[in-house]
Amino acid sequence: MIRTLFLFLCTTVAIVGADNKTAWHDIRDFGIEGRAFDDTEVFYDRLPGRAKKLVRSAVWNLSRDSAGMAVRFVTDATTIRARWELKDAGLAMPHMPATGVSGLDLYVKGEDGKWRWLGIGQPKKYPINEATLASGIPAGKREYLIYLPLYNGVKKVELAVNAGAKISLAPAYAKAKPLLFYGTSITHGACASRPGMTHSAMLGRRFHRPIVNLGFSGNGRMEIELARLIAEVDAAVYIIDCLPNIDAKTTTTRTAALVRHLRKTRPDIPILLVEDRNYSNSFLLPSKRKRNESSQAALRTEYKKLREAGVKHLYYLEGKNMLGDDHDGTVDSSHPNDLGFWRQANHFEKALKEIPGL
Repeated sequence: MIRTLFLFLCTTVAIVGADNKTAWHDIRDFGIEGRAFDDTEVFYDRLPGRAKKLVRSAVWNLSRDSAGMAVRFVTDATTIRARWELKDAGLAMPHMPATGVSGLDLYVKGEDGKWRWLGIGQPKKYPINEATLASGIPAGKREYLIYLPLYNGVKKVELAVNAGAKISLAPAYAKAKPLLFYGTSITHGACASRPGMTHSAMLGRRFHRPIVNLGFSGNGRMEIELARLIAEVDAAVYIIDCLPNIDAKTTTTRTAALVRHLRKTRPDIPILLVEDRNYSNSFLLPSKRKRNESSQAALRTEYKKLREAGVKHLYYLEGKNMLGDDHDGTVDSSHPNDLGFWRQANHFEKALKEIPGL
């Protein structure tokens, strides 16, 4: 059975042992969001173990990153600590900080029901890091959310709180079906400064739903093998955002096949086709402008054909001004910075709110 939330049978547990030493508890005891498949080779993989023989090696290797995974819990702690073991030694990338690639990101839910950022776990070494995510928290029971690394994987993540504090499972979402994103390095998370700053994470908080991140850097190519795996997931919506990795010809060749497979397997789950963002310097560089315009035109054509053919529950999001019109929304003309992700989330939110049931 495919589930987006993996829960152990646990209620409330104390974090400090009888010997008064700090007791660490595996976050799997509180349920991990963003795991679309139970039958993974390693717990924090994003694709099932059987996918190793189904998808290209590049996709498989990238699926070992923990992008989109998170844990929610309730605690009355005044101090929250974390310890996590990373899969890979590369903590950062030239255009993306270690906090986004390999860090943890802590949010707290306010009395108004909105999520607010609270603290970060900075990765400073490989393989094991330990950090205080927040301290000096006023007494009181609150709900928290921790995002896992975007471009690294984890072998183990543990939490600890101050002596006498308790921690428990967070209440279930009122709407438990996830927002599922399939796409490129941007979907994967490049180049957010923190895991919670991707557009997918923002949208999860805004819609109060878990997310499934199936972004594969450089390898979001509308492949039918991924469509078959995606169709196994009972999601609230399938968000297909692959244009940054495919040209107009490939868009024309693959869009209908992917959509028709999803629609045949999951006739009622909405599908949102997303145009790629415009390169921020395409206003002056003709080759980049042509690249955007040609792939966007190809996707629009395929969308219209599918609608005319009677395909239902199919929606469309244009890429114009996705990252703003001031050209300040990226780190390299392609990948969003935090401002770009926030703007992108705003565009996605408008489109998703037009879909019934979201």
